[in-house]
Amino acid sequence: MMTISNKIIQQIEKLRAEINEHNYRYHVLDAPIIQDSEFDQLFKQLKKLEEDYPDLIQADSPTQRVGATPLREFHQVKHEKPMLSLENAFSAEEVVAFDHRIRERLEINKAIEYLCEPKLDGLAVTLLYEKGKLKYAATRGDGETGEDITDNIRTLKMVPLQIRGKKYPQRLEVRGEVFMPKAEFIEFNRLALQNQEKQFVNPRNAAAGSVRQLDPRMTAKRPLEIYFYSIGIFSGVDFPLTQNELLSQLSEWGFRVNPYRTVSQNITECLAYYDKIQKVRSHLPYEIDGVVYKVNSIRDQTELGFITRRPRWAIAHKFPSEEVVTIIEAVEFQVGRTGALTPVARLQPVFVHGVTISNATLHNMQEITRKDIHIGDKVLIRRAGDVIPEVVSVVLEERSAKIIPIQLPKKCPICYSLVEQDPEQAIARCTGGLICEAQRKEAIKHFASRRAMDIEGLGDKLIEQLVDKKIIHTVADLYFLKLASLINLERMAEKSAQNILEAIEKSKKTTLPRFLYALGIREVGEATAKQLAYYFTDLEVLYKATIDDLQQVSDVGPIVAKHIVAFFQEKHNRAVIEKIIAAGVHWEKIEKTETNRPLAGKTFVLTGTLMSMTRDQLKEKLENLGAKVAGSVSNKTSYVVVGDQPGSKLNQAQKLNIEILNEASLLNLLNKK
Repeated sequence: MMTISNKIIQQIEKLRAEINEHNYRYHVLDAPIIQDSEFDQLFKQLKKLEEDYPDLIQADSPTQRVGATPLREFHQVKHEKPMLSLENAFSAEEVVAFDHRIRERLEINKAIEYLCEPKLDGLAVTLLYEKGKLKYAATRGDGETGEDITDNIRTLKMVPLQIRGKKYPQRLEVRGEVFMPKAEFIEFNRLALQNQEKQFVNPRNAAAGSVRQLDPRMTAKRPLEIYFYSIGIFSGVDFPLTQNELLSQLSEWGFRVNPYRTVSQNITECLAYYDKIQKVRSHLPYEIDGVVYKVNSIRDQTELGFITRRPRWAIAHKFPSEEVVTIIEAVEFQVGRTGALTPVARLQPVFVHGVTISNATLHNMQEITRKDIHIGDKVLIRRAGDVIPEVVSVVLEERSAKIIPIQLPKKCPICYSLVEQDPEQAIARCTGGLICEAQRKEAIKHFASRRAMDIEGLGDKLIEQLVDKKIIHTVADLYFLKLASLINLERMAEKSAQNILEAIEKSKKTTLPRFLYALGIREVGEATAKQLAYYFTDLEVLYKATIDDLQQVSDVGPIVAKHIVAFFQEKHNRAVIEKIIAAGVHWEKIEKTETNRPLAGKTFVLTGTLMSMTRDQLKEKLENLGAKVAGSVSNKTSYVVVGDQPGSKLNQAQKLNIEILNEASLLNLLNKK
């Protein structure tokens, strides 16, 4: 074995430090101090030394940004803290109203200080660092779960693989926006056209498509950049006092932040900033679709907290979109993955903001009625947020006498199941959840998921192959899969296929709550499935339950009850269930008793980290005992469970005099039940 001298080790470490520093000065500060040729020479020296001494290669070395083998599929990453979306404002009046709500909630009359920055039109990502080193990167996804894109993000030279300096958080999650600059986008499409390759519609699609390449070497060839704008997890050092200080600190740690950010002393200055950025928008090297205002004080942000899936302390002030007039030639109803029917207008093609538009969303029947839209109408079209075309209004003064009313179909255009339309809700849905082709893939993915039937190894890509090749049509077909069908699939060896068949067989022994949840009945989550199972105890009894019967169950209101009745009344759904049970899926009978539901009627809210169990494990324990676990504190909350580093829910509980349980008190309560 080759002996490596300390001199070599020190030389490699010195070169890495120099290269990282020059990368920081070039990509983050935009202030290089050496020529490109000098930088290339340093890089070549390091690469040669690492080739000579491969045992000294480290994952965070500047030479290791590209080199990972192509992936077969992206793995899912559950965000420790959700990636929230922002409330949108489209007028100065809405921004002023936002400021008024902030001051009202904080109970202050003085002006609020805001951090203002451009709103990039790219792909939101999150990066987690542990002990200064990049652990993983993920897309935003649905806000709760994203895709692991670590190897692809490592190819971006402005992303630090090791945090600069010494005094940084032990765990730091930074969030940013990946984008493709406008000039590079034009050149990329020019070369793609020249080589007869796929072109992208706009820079945003180009960024998203480039980051989601299964081969990191392809991502490395794309001219991508990134700006960081917030954090998720922060532990080990003192938290900055303001949003602006936080961004300055991120810059010192090696993260690229937007140079156009500024601190406004009041909402009037925010609006002036909006006007300024709108004027220079076309001269910026990247696409933006508005500006973002954030309360600058971190303390005030904490007090303001969050509502549903967005922070109260931030808002996106969007730029107005270009609008044009065209004619609605027809309307079709598309069925989404959750069964929602969306009316789509087929338009006389028209050019909007660099793109030819021939379709536009009409959202739902309520919007069609509100805007008085008919087939044959001349309408005003807008690209909402510069992305999704929508019908703004009808040009009534030019309405034709030959207009045709738009009607919601009574049956699903895909599977011909009945369409359910609640008068109080805007969205109409197909009731054929288990058999509708449009919903098929999502229904099977949900059915096989860990918290449902827990079929290990049956991932999204495999399910998509099985459906696309018409091997399975419903969830019931999973239980009739043969080895020969699986081993003919892409990247499927015999051993892997056998493992999947064994996992499917294992899933046949389940519980009634899991089975009900797996069916994917609209608005029936895990908690409601458990309540239904323990109340009715038998599937046949649940089949016959009326809307009034169902409303006797805790947390089941009239709307959820209607969804359940509609689902079981659909003969196609019942046929699939009977086929599943005939295949051998079974569960132990539940005895109808309240002794195993001692926490029925109690509502718990969880905040902070527990030492003895994860939040998911605690949620399952509480729900098994009959309790409901809610996401926010209200007057209906029975207990708030507080772990390490609790959030604003603790303050809310104290204000409402709700009983607070620490971990010891919680365990004591559970042990008594």
